[in-house]
Amino acid sequence: MSKKAVIEGSMAVAEAVKACRPKVISAYPISPQTHIVEDLAKMIADKELDSTMVRVDSEFSAASVICGASATGVRAYTASSSQGLLLMTEVLFNTAGMRLPIVITGVNRTISAPITIQPDHQDTMTLRDAGLIQLYVENSQEAYATHIQAFKIAEDREILLPVMVCMDGWILTHSFEPVEIYDQELVDKFLPEYDPLYCLDPEKPITYGSYADNEVMEFRYMMQEAMERAKDKIQDVALEYKELFGEYYGGLIEEYRTEGADVIVVAMGSVLGTIKDAVDEMRENGQKVGAIKVRSYRPFPAEELYNAVKDASIIAVLDKSLSIGQGGPLATDTKAAFYNKKAPKVASFMAGLGGREVTKETIKNIVYKCKKALELNIVADMEFVDLRREII
Repeated sequence: MSKKAVIEGSMAVAEAVKACRPKVISAYPISPQTHIVEDLAKMIADKELDSTMVRVDSEFSAASVICGASATGVRAYTASSSQGLLLMTEVLFNTAGMRLPIVITGVNRTISAPITIQPDHQDTMTLRDAGLIQLYVENSQEAYATHIQAFKIAEDREILLPVMVCMDGWILTHSFEPVEIYDQELVDKFLPEYDPLYCLDPEKPITYGSYADNEVMEFRYMMQEAMERAKDKIQDVALEYKELFGEYYGGLIEEYRTEGADVIVVAMGSVLGTIKDAVDEMRENGQKVGAIKVRSYRPFPAEELYNAVKDASIIAVLDKSLSIGQGGPLATDTKAAFYNKKAPKVASFMAGLGGREVTKETIKNIVYKCKKALELNIVADMEFVDLRREII
C-alpha cells in the first residue's frame, strides 16, 4: 500500500529516511539541507520514529557522530551542504576507510567564494575521491526511492561503503511535487533491520582505523574492489525495488531517446528534466538528439556509458562543477572511459555554476554548437555556456 502526497522534496527525503529506521541521526543546520533534519527531528519528537537525534556543534561533529554510531552496529544518517560537506571531509575519508555503511544526503550548493546559496555540484564532486558511493537524483520521487535503496547498498556485506545521495538544493529540496510514500511494512520487507558484520563490542574487541604503513595499499585496493562490485549491486537493488514497489528508480545511467541519436547530452541531477524537454522539442523538429542521465558518479559507469553513446557522432557533457586547471569532472571521466576506443567526439560544457539557470534554449544552443563542431571537425576542450561578459 502507498499514499501520494504533494510534499516538499526535503520532506520526501525525511519520509524515506524515517522508513529506513536509523537509530542515530546527527544534525547541524546549513541551507538548503536544514528542512530534512528538521522534519526528522519533528518525527522523533512526535514518536513517529524511534531514533536518537544528536544536535552537534558543526558538520565535522555531525559526521563524527554517525561514524561512531555506525561503528557500534546501528544504522546512522545525516545531511549537509556546501561548506558543511567540506568540513566533513576528514571524517568521510576515515568513515569510508573503516568501511562503515552510513548514508548522507548531499544537498548540492555552491562553494564560496563568492558567497552564494545557489545550487551547483561543486560540493559533492569535491568529495569524489573520499570512497563514498555517489548517486545523483533528478526529482523528489527518485530522491525518496534512492535513499531507501542507499541503505541496502551501503550495508551489503560485499560493499560496506558510505553512500551519498546527491540532490540539487532549492530546486528539489524546496519545491513541492506529488510523491508516492510507501507503507512501513513494505519498506521493512525491502530493508530488514541492520545486521552488522563487525561492530564495537566489549565481549569481542576489535579495532577500527588502526595504524598502518605498508598495508595502506591493500586497504585502498579492497575499497576499489568494493566500489567496482557496487556497480552490479546498485543495479540489482534497483530491480529488487521495482519488483516490490512497482517503480524503477535506479541503475547506473538512464537513457532518454538515444536511439539513432547523432548528438547525445550527458548530465547529472535535476537539469535532466529541462534536457529531456529540450530533446523532445528537437526530436519533433526532426533532430536526432538524445540524453543520458549519469545516476551513479561513483562508481563511474564507464562501460555502460560507452555502450550507450558509442554509435553517436558527438556527445555534449554538461558539468555543473569545475576542477579548476583541468575542466569538468564528468567530462574528464567520460573522456577517460573512451580512451583507446572507437568513440564519438566529446564536447565539454560548463553550465549552471552558482545556480545559473539552464534553460531549454541553453540545451538547444549546446546541441547547435556540437553540430557546428562536427561540420568544422573542431571540438573545443571546454566551453563556459552563457557567460554574461568577457572575463579577464
